[in-house]
Amino acid sequence: YRGVIKQDTVQPGDSIVICGYPLSIFFIVVNEFCERFSYYGMRAVLVLYFKYFLRWDDDLATSIYHAFVALCYLTPILGAIVADSWLGKFKTIIYLSIVYALGQVVMAISAIHDLTDYDWNGTPDNMTLHVALSMVGLVLIALGTGGIKPCVAAFGGDQFQDHQERQRSTFFSVFYLCINAGSLLSTIITPILRAQECGIHTQQKCYSLAFGVPAALMVVALVVFIAGSGMYHKAEPQGNILLDVCKCIGFAIKNRFRHRGKEFPKRTHWMDWADEKYEKLLIAQIKMVLKVLFLYIPLPMFWTLFDQKGSRWTFQATTMDGNFGLLVLQPDQMQTVNPILILTLVPIMDSVVYPLIRKCGLNFTPLKRMTVGMFLAAMAFVAAALVQIEIDKTLPVFPSGVQSQLKTINLGRDPMTLTLSQTVFTIESGGESCKYSREFGFGSSYTLIIPSSFTFGPDVNIKPNSVHMALQIPQYFLITAGEVVFSVTGLEFSYSQAPSNMKAVLQAGWLFTVAIGNFIVLIVAELAQIPEQWAEYVLFASLLVAVCVIFSIMAHFYTYMDPAEIEAQFRKKDDDHEVRAEKKERKDSRRSQRSSLEMTEGTGSDPKENRM
Repeated sequence: YRGVIKQDTVQPGDSIVICGYPLSIFFIVVNEFCERFSYYGMRAVLVLYFKYFLRWDDDLATSIYHAFVALCYLTPILGAIVADSWLGKFKTIIYLSIVYALGQVVMAISAIHDLTDYDWNGTPDNMTLHVALSMVGLVLIALGTGGIKPCVAAFGGDQFQDHQERQRSTFFSVFYLCINAGSLLSTIITPILRAQECGIHTQQKCYSLAFGVPAALMVVALVVFIAGSGMYHKAEPQGNILLDVCKCIGFAIKNRFRHRGKEFPKRTHWMDWADEKYEKLLIAQIKMVLKVLFLYIPLPMFWTLFDQKGSRWTFQATTMDGNFGLLVLQPDQMQTVNPILILTLVPIMDSVVYPLIRKCGLNFTPLKRMTVGMFLAAMAFVAAALVQIEIDKTLPVFPSGVQSQLKTINLGRDPMTLTLSQTVFTIESGGESCKYSREFGFGSSYTLIIPSSFTFGPDVNIKPNSVHMALQIPQYFLITAGEVVFSVTGLEFSYSQAPSNMKAVLQAGWLFTVAIGNFIVLIVAELAQIPEQWAEYVLFASLLVAVCVIFSIMAHFYTYMDPAEIEAQFRKKDDDHEVRAEKKERKDSRRSQRSSLEMTEGTGSDPKENRM
């Protein structure tokens, strides 16, 4: 009904309809925008909060950052199970959003430096409390954002009826747009808030405000979602297919283990060992899913590189010049290049690049696209390594862990000679000499200033950053192009190769690859201990190229399936089996009746008497 508000009365829970769309979806769309703003805004400044507020080194900050991201991509599995098997989508979103908002508030409190700055010097005196609060906040946020991730979009889809397919498709497009809009705006705004100075006794970088605004947006998201409660269609929990799949696989493995002797005949596929308990159709559907999940094995390495734009690349930007003339970018604002390029490249790829490739007669299959996406991500890290080499040329040379560094500055008018032997300085000038001794620790850097009193002083001879942040744009372009080709195509391929009732299983598998990818970063950052950052970039690029080759070989031997056709064949077999069973049952029934009649005639009794 265009331009008319109409109350649908087909079934309870139906929403008011405006221009053909349920009014309830507007609450869901606003909720998603606010939630994504909250998440990406907090995440944009997180790694710098670790380094400059909590005073962690780059490796520890990177490790905790990626552990948090990994947890955010593991909890969706838990959220989906809770929603589908217990609470339903609506209650799951409500309860976990409360947890989410609480986590954001705790993060904002953890960043208030005045909380434990007892001596008013601008530095927290009880850093353990701030670390504990931030870790609690991050765990709550991970549970919240991950738990509602599989529920919100699906809950929005539930608001449409069967005849509203076009409106449902438009809703998902707008929903995706809100995700990117929230990400883009928050990544611009929260670094600006972080760069402000605030405090009661001393003025410091305002991380509390940078976390506080996302916390406020999450509260708004929760309030908006609750406000539409009376309009939602709330489907009852139907059970989670993921649990059924896990049970079926577990039974097949256990049954195969019990029948591992040579006296038991082999079966075509190991999943066939589940047919004693489960339907053949379900087993066939799981086989199709496992075939796709096997291709997922190399995919975590892509996410290992991709998610470092929020950690290593942000650290790289802190050593660069962000002055663009009229605009000065903060290091964490460079991440905005990613959502901007996504909004630009997705339509270009769909409407220009892919059609052009088809016109050239090239068979650019989904798996080939994903291979190209992985290669582009590897090239992005090669570009990052080249930028890092240029940065390293401009940085001061600090001593390594087994060296000490000494600079001497003569502020007097007369020339002096300085010799060093076993940490004893001998200063000579005009026939006079003076000796001075001091111990040096490994990895230290000292400046000896020689005024009339011969005292030590701090070194201020470090030049400002000179390598421009614009040099990061090529690596952002390559990683985003890789994301568009890899991620969008990967989801499309997965959905096309899975049965209709197994989409959630593949979604869980896809999110799991993201989590594993972030765990790989954590392991490399903590264990590899590569001294040169450019070398670490090259290492990751090399690993992804190797994985890319492996994936291309796996893709070459992959046979594309039509899940609907395979399901139809099994359903036809089941129908034929049922028809044959029904015919046999009728035939046996008639035979039994004839046999009963013959017995009756042979004894001369009345059939009516036999029923008495």
